[in-house]
Amino acid sequence: MEAELQTLIARLAAHRVLPRSDALVMRALTDDLFFTALTERLTACGLEWVEHPYAEHVCLRIRRDLEQPVFGAEDHWLSNNLNLTRDQMALLVVLWALLILPKRSRQIERKNDSAALRQGEMFATDKPLPSATALDISIAEATLLADFGDRLGGKTRIKNFGLPVLSRHGFIERRDGRIHEGPLLDLVLDYNRMARRVLDGALADLFGQRLDQVIDTPEAEGLDDGDDGDNAEDGHHVQH
Repeated sequence: MEAELQTLIARLAAHRVLPRSDALVMRALTDDLFFTALTERLTACGLEWVEHPYAEHVCLRIRRDLEQPVFGAEDHWLSNNLNLTRDQMALLVVLWALLILPKRSRQIERKNDSAALRQGEMFATDKPLPSATALDISIAEATLLADFGDRLGGKTRIKNFGLPVLSRHGFIERRDGRIHEGPLLDLVLDYNRMARRVLDGALADLFGQRLDQVIDTPEAEGLDDGDDGDNAEDGHHVQH
């Protein structure tokens, strides 16, 4: 087990993120003894395991109790460890809200539907939750620039600096003029802490619209508006 632990931690440190389908990741998620040893090893290094039942990847982050000494050691709080600027951080929160919140809503809805089905069927079985690829939630770059260009530093800055930086770090993927979820986007912010603040706070105050009314997806074809938000203080510092 020692070799597997070292391999998994080294791979996470080197690749930053691994899919849940990875053999060692699956072992960590299903083997209690292996996960306990992994947690102890990471804790000793000031790190912790990051995963979400609905997320397709896992990664590492700085332990919350060490965020102050690590990121607040100087005369100001380091907002992130990727040298993201303020407008790039705001863009990250906006994209998280536009891509992750609708996906999570549909995953939870599917899970609830499956639970209701099991109550009415004697031999009903769980159906796999839809993945980001299966849901095909994305937003057109042109829509993002039109809706948020003035709020997030200008269209040119978003297109030439913001989106390339977030793509390079694995938060998003850009394909054929559209923005899709990257492997790290579902892990960078704490859904339980941020979802209601985004839905009932910044985005609601700015636009007064529901996210599912503005996402450009096959289920909502032709709806190209968006929402905004610029508070990332409750996100985790994902270790890279």
